[in-house]
Amino acid sequence: MSIAEVAGTRTRTKQAGRIGVVDVGSNSVRLVVYEGAGRNPAAMFNEKVLCGLGRRLASTGKLDAEGVVSAHAAIERFVALSRVMGVRHLDIVATAAVRDANDGADFVAKAEELAGTPIRVLSGQEEAYFSAEGVLSAIPEADGLVGDLGGGSLEVVLVGGGQVGAQATLPLGPLRLLEATQGDKARASEIIDQALAGLPWLDQVRGRSFFAVGGAWRALAKIHMAQTSYPLRVLHHYRIMRGDVRDLSRVISNLSRESLERISGLSRRRLDTLPLAALILDRVLKATRPRDVVFSSYGLREGLLFSRLSARERALDPLIDTSVEMGARLGRFAEHGEELAQWMTPLFGDESPAEKRLRLATCHVSDIGWRNHPDYRAQQTLFEILRGPFVGIDHPGRAQMALAIYARYDGDPESGAFRQASAVMDERQVLAARVIGASLRLGHCLTGGTPGILCDCPLSFVDDGLVLTLAARHADLDGEVVQRRLGAIGRLINRPTKVVPAA
Repeated sequence: MSIAEVAGTRTRTKQAGRIGVVDVGSNSVRLVVYEGAGRNPAAMFNEKVLCGLGRRLASTGKLDAEGVVSAHAAIERFVALSRVMGVRHLDIVATAAVRDANDGADFVAKAEELAGTPIRVLSGQEEAYFSAEGVLSAIPEADGLVGDLGGGSLEVVLVGGGQVGAQATLPLGPLRLLEATQGDKARASEIIDQALAGLPWLDQVRGRSFFAVGGAWRALAKIHMAQTSYPLRVLHHYRIMRGDVRDLSRVISNLSRESLERISGLSRRRLDTLPLAALILDRVLKATRPRDVVFSSYGLREGLLFSRLSARERALDPLIDTSVEMGARLGRFAEHGEELAQWMTPLFGDESPAEKRLRLATCHVSDIGWRNHPDYRAQQTLFEILRGPFVGIDHPGRAQMALAIYARYDGDPESGAFRQASAVMDERQVLAARVIGASLRLGHCLTGGTPGILCDCPLSFVDDGLVLTLAARHADLDGEVVQRRLGAIGRLINRPTKVVPAA
């Protein structure tokens, strides 16, 4: 799909209006409002109420009475809020607790009366499928097992090749286990292991990745980040090797409430259930033996949105789509990105398709800092990319994009910001980021951002040097700044440089 087609799709999506999802879970009721049903929709509003609908479900077979009152109030507020926000389409879905409770139908009937709209109770299979679709929407190359942990259930789904495979929903949510075992870890381990043993296809996960979805597991990722002083505090696509996750999970699963209270940044509302969430993760990893664990911020709600897209929209690359949109919204020369990427290609003769894709995304966002104060452009744009709403990209790739834009704005390679980003990259990626940034700096300087010029000013290697050739009609674009910025590229790749007129 061309850049114009991508931009057109984004425009039509926004014109279609805001959409929202109310997710009625076993532990919480949450509203998320998105700008539209695009390939990577931006969440405009996100609010959660911890109701605990499934708090005593295992022993009573019914929803928690106080939780019902709280959940109904939350649904009523969220519907009203969606109305005043101009949400054109609102999905309200309920999951494990409402699905399994004897009084689930009564809860839904009252909620529909308050909401004035139908509520969809997802089957276990639907919940698993949409969770996996959410992960695939953000990590198209996901290969392994998705695990989505809610308060009342655990959904496990095989994914690979962009497709959803075998799936199951298991009654292993921390709220349900807490009630069933009264906090007995040995008994909880037996229940978890027995449930997993009934899924022989889990053997297919060995050596692949486990994609962890759910707030409790993201809380574990936050703890690991803090313990290791990880420099990039972005939970989505945070990757940890299996052994390290099991070590952390075993520690957390055995901590008392008092010990958990001393962990900085941990929500007090998770103190009772986090040890069991950690235990579930440990037993799943023991049973499946994946290579690593990748934490996903995308799950059920995003999967619902993704399933509504056309085949054409689903096939869009989420990283390129987001980069094109960001460049068009924040930059001055939206159509310049693809031209810049093609122009600098001779500098990257040995790059892989994945590296080429990352370079293209970087070129599309190469002008987003122009409105910032010149003294702060480099640092501001570095942090905007590091913390931006990108998916379809891992942490080293995100850091490479950020460092390239930092270099494009002449950021100091000795600064703390540079060291922070480069800490998650290898030497090849750091060098690539600096060369891309220096090339962007030259390309924007040479053309003033004007399209159609770079194709007449090719870069090439002649003998042992890097040559910028200027067409006759662009000969006057040469100058001291152009030569200096070309020389900066040459120093990075250890080649002499020169500017020459076209023959």
